[in-house]
Amino acid sequence: MPVEDRIIQVQAWNWRRGGVRVILLDTDLESNAPTDRRINDHLYIDDKQTRLKQGVVLGIGGLRMLEALGIHPSFYHLNEGHPALLTLELIRHQMLERGLGFDEAKQFARRRTVLTNHTLVPAGNEVFSNDLTSAVLARYAEEIAVPVSDLVQLGLVQESSIFSMTMLAFRMSAIINSVSKLHAKKAKEIWTDHPMASVTNGIHVPTWDRISADVSANGSFWKAHQERKRELLAHIQTETGRKWGEDELLVGWARRIVRYKRPLSVLEDVRRFADLARQADRPIRIVFAGNPHPSDEDGQTLKTELLCLVDGELSDVAAYLPSYDLATAPLLVSGCDIWLNTPVVGFEACGTSGMKAALNGVLPCSTRDGWVAEAELFRVGWILQSERVGTDALDVLERDIAPMYYDRGADGVPDLWELHMRNARQMTLNQFSATRVLKGYVEMLYS
Repeated sequence: MPVEDRIIQVQAWNWRRGGVRVILLDTDLESNAPTDRRINDHLYIDDKQTRLKQGVVLGIGGLRMLEALGIHPSFYHLNEGHPALLTLELIRHQMLERGLGFDEAKQFARRRTVLTNHTLVPAGNEVFSNDLTSAVLARYAEEIAVPVSDLVQLGLVQESSIFSMTMLAFRMSAIINSVSKLHAKKAKEIWTDHPMASVTNGIHVPTWDRISADVSANGSFWKAHQERKRELLAHIQTETGRKWGEDELLVGWARRIVRYKRPLSVLEDVRRFADLARQADRPIRIVFAGNPHPSDEDGQTLKTELLCLVDGELSDVAAYLPSYDLATAPLLVSGCDIWLNTPVVGFEACGTSGMKAALNGVLPCSTRDGWVAEAELFRVGWILQSERVGTDALDVLERDIAPMYYDRGADGVPDLWELHMRNARQMTLNQFSATRVLKGYVEMLYS
């Protein structure tokens, strides 16, 4: 495949789980120059030139690899703008196979493409300079005998010299969907010419369900949850040295550390939180997990501030886990008692960690952003006011959450709390599974 002024080689690896097949693209071949061998070394790399080359490999190389493997989809579903250059290869394919001109081929390619937009945050919508894009696509434009300016024009932001992968994906997709109803509403305010259908995200239940046993009997859900909680507490002790009891209320905040998610909101009034957490009859513990993007200086500052509090005056009641990955996430979303979610309303397109937690009976305490705006949390969890999220979180913890958690029966089970756990799980199974998402895709996008 062509990149800049040369041809590079791409190979594929197959990964399988059950009936699922994932094809991974790799340029680390001896036939490629050293710089080209490293194109796919890092995800979300800062270097713009490498990022654009990754888009070429994913989009143009991805379609060529499918053809080489004899895979011919009826249509292509783009996940964000990252693979948007695939639409150029679809144009090329129509020109070669059908003998069409560039403009007519564009229309055919557009009919075979659908797009899911995942974020309104500028950092999630990649842009490149006109000059860089022209340089990277120069050999490709020669190959399909189309001026490179015509290719670049498809993704140009109006009245600018900026090439946007998001705009290319928007213009070359027959239909676009948002990942929540609120996301669709906010997106309409930004991209007025590109309305979105709404298919709210969901989770793959078999992957994230750690309460898969029968928990219908009274007290059984609570006991199953306590087993998961002990696993998490053991991990926290190994990683941080904190030794907490399984009967102490455990709050979890775990996601990427970025300003709009407001990781420090519950600690805005440190003294009040500390006093609340250290009550002898109703103790509260909180665990944080997650990292900022390496190039996000503001996020790095937030993490430093968080660590100063966790390892300083709150060291007895707060902990920070150094990683939030596929190994630790299942422990967190099944072992905490409360899942705290504090984004500024309108910034979180959907957010799915709270779904994973609710599936396992971990109760949501969240601003009404993303998927939570569609959820009925009566006897499931608690809604926080975005404008006063820090104060509201402490008020709800003190007034509602802690009293319910510590209201135990003779058998040691908090009956009302367990009812909330059952409701949270049922809500997730009914409304927020990947099965429902795929049904929405078929009905709203593919058909």
